[in-house]
Amino acid sequence: MIREERFLSSHRPYAVDLSSLRIRDRGPAEVNAVWFRRRNGVTAACLGTLWNFQSPRPVDALEFVQRHTDGRYGGRCEGRWDGENYWGAQQPEMIYQHLNLLRPMLANYSEIPNGWDGWWTFRVPEVQS
Repeated sequence: MIREERFLSSHRPYAVDLSSLRIRDRGPAEVNAVWFRRRNGVTAACLGTLWNFQSPRPVDALEFVQRHTDGRYGGRCEGRWDGENYWGAQQPEMIYQHLNLLRPMLANYSEIPNGWDGWWTFRVPEVQS
């Protein structure tokens, strides 16, 4: 992934929590991520994870996102808020946690939420001639 200086929704950017890298003995490494998506003319704030199998294992989340080049699956969405409808967790406490992040995120569309690092994208940078 590459870090872009400004938000461009067409680049499908993600903001990541650089303190959230999880590595298991088996399976992919993952980091928490948030992003915006537009569907049928409605913008939604999303949260979930970015995951990737990396060898050797990344030492931190920054190395993880810098080496993560396969964006075909996008983020694994765990919660989504479009200003009217919530989709995601079924446990009330988890729903409240998600909405505490997603509501202000959507209200401040295109701003990186406090504590997150972004905007990261899988888009290949254009070569300047």
